[in-house]
Amino acid sequence: MSPVLGILNGVQDEMSTAVAGEKDSFAVAATSLAVAEDELARSSAGTDSAVEEEWWKAEGMPWNHKPGRSDYWCMGWIGFLGIFSLVMLPLRGWLLGLDPPILMGLTGSRTGAAATGALASVGQAPYWFLWLLLGSIMSIKLDWVYWWAGKLWGRGMIEVWAGRSERARRKYDQAEKWARKLGWLGVLVAYVPIPLPIMPVVFVLTGASGMKVRWFVALDFIAATIWNLGYLGLGWGIGDPIVGALKYYAKIANWVAIALLIVILVPIFFKKKQKA
Repeated sequence: MSPVLGILNGVQDEMSTAVAGEKDSFAVAATSLAVAEDELARSSAGTDSAVEEEWWKAEGMPWNHKPGRSDYWCMGWIGFLGIFSLVMLPLRGWLLGLDPPILMGLTGSRTGAAATGALASVGQAPYWFLWLLLGSIMSIKLDWVYWWAGKLWGRGMIEVWAGRSERARRKYDQAEKWARKLGWLGVLVAYVPIPLPIMPVVFVLTGASGMKVRWFVALDFIAATIWNLGYLGLGWGIGDPIVGALKYYAKIANWVAIALLIVILVPIFFKKKQKA
């Protein structure tokens, strides 16, 4: 495979991986809040007096208690994760075309780390270590939301993610088994690029297990830094071929971003049209 195709495939793989879990999280949040609103509306209309007390037990809710302010805030943040990831999907492709350290620094991107390493190897990224640290911070910036969900609802969020799909349930069960075996080391392994939702499951279980948030954030930062450093070293080792690929990619970056935006918006448009 040519260096150009390798870079482009890496971008596609990373963005699809990054958006998958958060897209489901947004759907969960939207569904849960919609159910809550519907049930409260029916209760206020007086159609069922018991609904007012137990609407929160409806299917699709992650909590096992009547939600309070913290539960609503956490669910709102989970929905924000989905929106943020969808917005960042086309921006990642565009940022890579501008300047690789920018992609790494603003998103904690693995592709950006490899590109930064390649540029550093030819003297074009003199402050690569600062970009590495900034990238690690940006990589973990919203991971605390999953920890919080685990602290509030135990493994309830995992149950909601698994849903009714037997295939999804098997994947999440497998990811949970791995996470429980690894314990706190799971935070370090969560960044392994495997086709399992290991990262969100690990983060939820750290909160459910009672791990202090400061320890979770510290472990998460160390893990992100180690993995970004590995990708940066990989890019450094390859060097010139990646730099050449990036110069080519910069010429088509805007078109890639537009194409990704279309991929996001078209399904949403058709779903709304079908509902109408």
